[in-house]
Amino acid sequence: MTYEHILFEQDGAVGVLTINRPKSLNALNPATLHEIAACLTTLCQDETIRCLIITGAGDRAFVAGADIAAMVAMNAVEGKRFSALGLQVLRQLEELPIPVIAAVNGFALGGGTELALACDLIIAAEKAKFGQPEINLGVIPGFGGTQRLARRIGLPRARELIYSGEMIDAETALRYGLVNKVVPSAELMTEAKALAQKLAAKPPIAIRQAKMAINAGIDMDLHNGCRFENEAFALTFATEDKAEGMKAFLEKREAKFTGR
Repeated sequence: MTYEHILFEQDGAVGVLTINRPKSLNALNPATLHEIAACLTTLCQDETIRCLIITGAGDRAFVAGADIAAMVAMNAVEGKRFSALGLQVLRQLEELPIPVIAAVNGFALGGGTELALACDLIIAAEKAKFGQPEINLGVIPGFGGTQRLARRIGLPRARELIYSGEMIDAETALRYGLVNKVVPSAELMTEAKALAQKLAAKPPIAIRQAKMAINAGIDMDLHNGCRFENEAFALTFATEDKAEGMKAFLEKREAKFTGR
C-alpha cells in the first residue's frame, strides 16, 4: 500500500513505521492517523513481522504533537471527533499483538508523547524532548495523555507535566520512568533495531500472551489479574514453541521458535 504521510519498511522480522511529515515536525493530522490505522491493520495480518519500531522523519521531531493548523478551526463536535480518532488509533497500536518500540529522535510533544506512551518500550535520543503542552493552547491532552502518562510515571509527575505544559529532556524522562533507555542520537535506530531483533527472536505466541496479560491486568485488581495470567500461561503450554523452548534449555542449545 502507498502512503502519503507515513513510510513503512520491513527488515526481516522487524517493521519500521516512520511518520513522514518533517516540514510539519511530523504533526498528527486526521489523514496521518488514518494511514497509521491502515498500516496497523495490515500488520495484524502479517505473521512475518514480530516487532515494530515507530519513529519520525528528519532529525528534529518524533512527533511534535497533533496538528494545530488542523485543530484551530474545529468546534467542540469536531474536536471530539478528532480526539476519538486519535484514541482509537493509539488503542489499536497498544493492542497490536507484537512488541512496539518508540524510537524518539527529537520533539515528542502532545500527541507525540501520547503516541510513544501507546508503545511498549521507548528508546530516546539524547536530544529528545517530551511534554504535554496542550494546556498552553487552552485545551488538554486528547489522545490518552491524561490516562497513560499517569499510569506510566505516577499521578504526581503526570499532574505536574499536564498542568504546567512544560517540556522535559530525555534524561529527566528516564529518571521519571517515561523512557526505557537514552542513547546518543547517532545510535538511536541502531539501538532500536538491535532491541527489535532481540524481541523478534522470542516466541511470538508467548510474547502476545504476556502483552495481553500486562495490558489487561493493569486495570484489574491483583486477584483477577493473576487469574487472567493463569489462563494466558496455560495457553502457552499448548504451543510447539513451549516444547521447543524447554527442550532447547535441557539440551543446552539455542531455541528456534516458529510461532506455532
